Amino acid sequence: MITEQRKLGTGFGAHSTADDVLTGIDLTDTTAVVTGGYSGLGLETTRALVRAGAHVIVPARRPDTADAALRGLPGTEVGALDLADPDSVRVFAERFLETGRTLDVLINGAGVMACPETRVGPGWEAHFGINHLGHFALVHHLRPAFAPQGARVVAVASSGHFLSDIRWDDPHLRTGYDRWLAYAQSKTANALFALHLDRIGADLGLHAFAVHPGSILTPLQRHVPRDEWLAHGWVTPDGAPADGFKSPEQGAATAVWAATSPLLEGHGGAYCQDCDIAEPATGDDMLVGGVKPWAVDPEAAARLWDLSCELTGLNAF
Repeated sequence: MITEQRKLGTGFGAHSTADDVLTGIDLTDTTAVVTGGYSGLGLETTRALVRAGAHVIVPARRPDTADAALRGLPGTEVGALDLADPDSVRVFAERFLETGRTLDVLINGAGVMACPETRVGPGWEAHFGINHLGHFALVHHLRPAFAPQGARVVAVASSGHFLSDIRWDDPHLRTGYDRWLAYAQSKTANALFALHLDRIGADLGLHAFAVHPGSILTPLQRHVPRDEWLAHGWVTPDGAPADGFKSPEQGAATAVWAATSPLLEGHGGAYCQDCDIAEPATGDDMLVGGVKPWAVDPEAAARLWDLSCELTGLNAF
């Protein structure tokens, strides 16, 4: 059954923080993996989960940097992982499986935005390869560890998906590279991935959700020159975040909510924003958000799944 994109009326909203949505939720004895969990929204996500009692494993392309960011934060550990390298993804997962631990929550939050044309792995376009295929492979390798009942996978998407469906004829943008279309396609892929993973994982007790965290200024924008921040309306002339932008604590809230909220029982595969299920987008204002039809299309989700299996050589489900 496909979840209807209709708000639940959760009582939370755009200004809620990760700590707000975890009020009354005890994550003691649960294990979470948060990719990108040592910077920006990911770091706030890690902090909130730890405060609620979870043990959080943070995969990192730069383990030393992650160790420094998490120093003094109990209940965390760092593991080496480069989402651009299929072998690195496999090795990280194998090391996790060797511990015999059960995985309750996986938040796929690491990614790149608007980077120069780059090829990763066997020649994949970097946004598609890192933001989507790296996480796709991680889920497949970790499948034996997911808790048999109640495990959740959260794919951090974006209203950036407004700009592009999957480029079916050229997913690696070999015939013409555009950094924003590359990013947009990867965010559509994140949403479709969650939709199909939930459909085929439900019988295993595995559910998945896609989330738009909102507009937040974090290290994710490191490839975007500062003059473009002003041109895009992200900041005011004095450099302050524009109206409608969230703090990192607010930006982390929807992913944490999707990973833990009992209100989402029976709503697997939903695309969420502002700590609720998102409504269909009625315009093109990304600050307003919502979800475009191509990001919640079950046929497209199945097609992308098959393509991703072909590209990665993985099919654990």
